[in-house]
Amino acid sequence: MSNSWQPKPGDKIFRPRRIKRYRLRRILGVPALFSAGYGNVGSSIYYALGIVALVAMGATPVALGIAGILFIFTALTYAEGTAMLPEAGGSASFARHGFNDIAGFTAGWALMLSYIVTISISAFTIPPYLSYFWEPFKSSPIIGTATSMGIVLLLMTINIIGVKETSMVNIGAAIIDIVTQVSLVIIGFILIFSPSVLWHRIVDNWPTAENLVLGIALATIAYTGIETMSQMAEETKQPEKRVPKSLLLMIAAVLVIFAGISLISLSAMTPQELASDWSRDPVAGIAANLPLALLRDILKPLIAILAGTILLIATNAGIMGISRLAFSLGRHRLEPSVLSRVHPRFKTPYISIILFSLVALLILTPGFFAANVFKNMGALYAFGSLLAFMFAHASILSLRIRKPELPRPFKLGWNLKIKGYEMPISTILGLVATATIWVIIFITQPYSRWVGIGWMVVGFIFYYLYRRREHLPLTHNEGEKE
Repeated sequence: MSNSWQPKPGDKIFRPRRIKRYRLRRILGVPALFSAGYGNVGSSIYYALGIVALVAMGATPVALGIAGILFIFTALTYAEGTAMLPEAGGSASFARHGFNDIAGFTAGWALMLSYIVTISISAFTIPPYLSYFWEPFKSSPIIGTATSMGIVLLLMTINIIGVKETSMVNIGAAIIDIVTQVSLVIIGFILIFSPSVLWHRIVDNWPTAENLVLGIALATIAYTGIETMSQMAEETKQPEKRVPKSLLLMIAAVLVIFAGISLISLSAMTPQELASDWSRDPVAGIAANLPLALLRDILKPLIAILAGTILLIATNAGIMGISRLAFSLGRHRLEPSVLSRVHPRFKTPYISIILFSLVALLILTPGFFAANVFKNMGALYAFGSLLAFMFAHASILSLRIRKPELPRPFKLGWNLKIKGYEMPISTILGLVATATIWVIIFITQPYSRWVGIGWMVVGFIFYYLYRRREHLPLTHNEGEKE
């Protein structure tokens, strides 16, 4: 007689439920990565000039130039980090591996703030450019802000459908944008650039030391695409090769165009005009001050359409980036897993897309009535992004010490030997510079200080409650287990 048990009629058999882990699709190449990053960085020239000019005045090109150097240091740090750890998360992923979970959460939560502001400020500057076709887009705060909110809602819906559908739009618009920006720089140097005029406008309108440093901090908003490209590593084919290549390509394109546009702008208009009449649409101001009527008639509508398009891409890239960041934090149990839930059909983190798009709408709300909302957005972005960049630099240095055995397909050169470890000079300089500027922003800007502190405190409360509920230690380094 067999001893094996056989079920009887009516018995219920328990079968463990298989848990299906959804992963993001690896579909992106260098063109899609570059266009998504340039959608943020290249688009910011359409508003960064005005934000920086509000405080830096004649030193606007200088502030952008110094911030450009920091951009190079930071992009190189992200190139090594992303090639080494090709997963969604950016600086949050670097910090989690380089330090511990709470450091990863801190970097990620600060980065979320900068993404939200990027979404808001990009959408906020689309209507002023479109005012060429309908003036109330710029003159009416109600119409302009309501239009910006509608744009965010539209892109939220598109991103739920999926990244592949939006990346093709990014590529085409980025190509057209680069061609137009280069053409504007060439035309500007031929027709309006004057070294003597530029020199006098810089010297005669030189800011105080405090405003110059603040201008450099605000100028960091011009280089917002680094994190976006890193966040998309998990959706990239051969990310260890293609992400660094895309970052290096973006460095070259951005620095040349930014230098040209910033120099042309102060030849075309005074710092006072740049900081007032054209603060939200400075590139339109360049076109409006060209000497030839025919060129003005051609470029003004072209720039209106192009700026609206590329700023739309920047808004979209912000939503893409923050949703992928939330996906990473949730998957590694740094926040509730519901935020990393992927749509079964579209394979996109739809809950985080909806949630943080709604927060971006809340950030836009003061646009209905606040006069200084533009500058406040810039300072708030600097608070979050510089804090995230600090963690990125510090994490790369920490990983050089703690995990020197990790493969580094892209490894930074120019290293200092410290106790036998190779420490990249660019990363050290990047850490010192971003930390210094962040402290100055924290001390001198009350709006970004208190909103930023409030954002971080709320985040830490949720982090504490979530980790306690899951019976997880606050500082456990999950990266050690993987």
